[in-house]
Amino acid sequence: MTITDEPIIVEQLFDTSVQNIWSALTNLNEMKQWFFNNIESFKPEVGFETQFIVQVEDRKFTHLWKVIEVIPNKKITNNWKYLEYPGDSFVTFEIIEENNNTKVRLSTTVVENFPSNIPEFKRESCINGWHYFIKKNLKEYLERNPT
Repeated sequence: MTITDEPIIVEQLFDTSVQNIWSALTNLNEMKQWFFNNIESFKPEVGFETQFIVQVEDRKFTHLWKVIEVIPNKKITNNWKYLEYPGDSFVTFEIIEENNNTKVRLSTTVVENFPSNIPEFKRESCINGWHYFIKKNLKEYLERNPT
């Protein structure tokens, strides 16, 4: 992913409340069930920082997150980068009421290029990853936990 790439945007409509989605996006125990099960800590508070490791084959990715914007039940933005690699991005989750449903709009904007020789940083890999998390994992999680 490079700064010249258009932001990645993934949207999914859910048949659940804004509050239920907000909880899934910001409650550590819920995040572990659909997002990353090894997140050690998370708080939806501006300035909160956390890190955790994801291992892919022989590559280690220490995720470095810093919460930079919070509008409860509407929006949360994290600065997202990795300890082992150059690159920097912002990941925003927006919650939008739409008719009798609730939409999640995920957007990823790159502000410093990620290495082009690492498969996980290819645009297609990032798009597929967000589809997996939002359209599959989060969807299945919210269907199992509709209240």
